[in-house]
Amino acid sequence: QVQLVESGGGLVQPVDSLTLSCVDAGGNFSNSAMGWFRQAPGKERRFVGAISFSGGSHSYADSVKGRFTVTRDKDKNTVYLQMNNLRPEDTAVYYCAADKVRWASVIATLKSGSGYWGQGTQVTVSS
Repeated sequence: QVQLVESGGGLVQPVDSLTLSCVDAGGNFSNSAMGWFRQAPGKERRFVGAISFSGGSHSYADSVKGRFTVTRDKDKNTVYLQMNNLRPEDTAVYYCAADKVRWASVIATLKSGSGYWGQGTQVTVSS
């Protein structure tokens, strides 16, 4: 079956860096855009960033722009979220997601809750 598995979360201090991984088992989305979302306790799930199927286009939430970077390695069927200069407000469960729709539609599609989602990985930023 289609499976997305996140890993790499943990407890870090402010200003630290952390890289999350999302393995697309089976390579089902090698030609699809993929995105990252996060959900903090008591809050709605929010968009973080996304990358196009080719890796040539990106989109980021204002709250993470300049600090977070989404990349992908198609040979490893893996998408990464590189997080730098972490802040306590970045604390959340992070999810990767994908859908087989064109770039112009994928973020809105994923925001609606559609598509395929991983189980999430916890990131805690605390001094």
